[in-house]
Amino acid sequence: MDLTYSEPHRALQAEIRELARTHGHLSPKQGGGRRRPDARTLAWQRLLVERGYVGRTIPREYGGHGAQPDVLEAAIIADELARAGLYPGIMSQGISMLVPTLLEVGSEEQRRRWIGPTLRGEIIWCQGYSEPGAGSDLASIRTRAVVDDGHFVVNGQKIWTSSAHYADMMFLLCRTEPDRPKHAGLSYLLVSMSTPGIEVRPLVTMTGRAEFNEVFFTDVRVPVDQIVLGRGDGWHVANLTLKHERLMLGDPSKLVHRVERIAELMARAGVDGERSIDRPELRDRLLRLQAEVLASRCHHLRLLTQRARGEDPGLAQTIVKYFGTTLGHRLSALAVDVLGAGGLAYEPRGEAAEDDEATTWQIDYMYDVGLMIGGGTSQIQKNIIAERGLGLPREPRAAPGRS
Repeated sequence: MDLTYSEPHRALQAEIRELARTHGHLSPKQGGGRRRPDARTLAWQRLLVERGYVGRTIPREYGGHGAQPDVLEAAIIADELARAGLYPGIMSQGISMLVPTLLEVGSEEQRRRWIGPTLRGEIIWCQGYSEPGAGSDLASIRTRAVVDDGHFVVNGQKIWTSSAHYADMMFLLCRTEPDRPKHAGLSYLLVSMSTPGIEVRPLVTMTGRAEFNEVFFTDVRVPVDQIVLGRGDGWHVANLTLKHERLMLGDPSKLVHRVERIAELMARAGVDGERSIDRPELRDRLLRLQAEVLASRCHHLRLLTQRARGEDPGLAQTIVKYFGTTLGHRLSALAVDVLGAGGLAYEPRGEAAEDDEATTWQIDYMYDVGLMIGGGTSQIQKNIIAERGLGLPREPRAAPGRS
């Protein structure tokens, strides 16, 4: 990997620094990813899309910038926005998961209809995968859809559906071919959340907020052209989306920002006049975590290089979600410990809590537990790494119980 900056790369670096100087005051604050984007966030998102700092390699006909993949460009954009303290753009399920899925297997009409508005944050998506009794064994889902008069009629239930309480659309995995083997009987539909028959019930987590939801479908009618690929292709499409979800959950850019915030926190004097950075046990934890974040970032650059070359990352890709989410939780744990008794203060007052440092770190600490479960639990991820990545023997299955 050649990390030498060429003249075009230096020009991009200067361009972003000029943006920070002239438009930095328009940037929303960091965070805010657990609620619907407000007007300021949407305006900033449009600016980033127009400049090519978001959706840089997405073709222009679908609302992107149309640039060729370039690992250094991606790194420069992330580094310069972070260095200037600017919001890096919306990292939603629609942008990070659905858009790349549609680019791979969506129809031309679906790409033109959905990608641009999703990139700009005008359409918010949620993911309809998990069900009661079908979490890690996703192919066991029981939500059904049958065709009637040009529509799929959907009945069933989803759970742990992030953002469903404010999403406009859902990408839904459901069973349309009940006579086929379970993996071959699934389809992937694009569903408007305003369709009659959809009921969303928020689930309050230990953060005190309702960030996940139950979603119930009663005779929900979805036009048949809102299927991605075809009937029975849902398992293939869903796994493409899961690949992008795991990369999103393990994205090192947010870890870089987080470790910088912790270093600043530790360098400040506390109420007793002492700095946490001067305590050897806390300084040692920070240094170890900084090293792991750097390793994660370099690994991410390697994956970007392989994808730009059209190479299959193989085992290298399977570790991203597990490593990134567990590392994020350990970073949050350090921040809570650094705050000491002050870190115990927790006031889940809705969006206002984002301004309270202790509450923000506590929310991150508890929310990160969910990230280690969502998108495939850490235990499932370790099995994937062992069995699919390293070729180790499959985990023995429990013997069926005797009747």
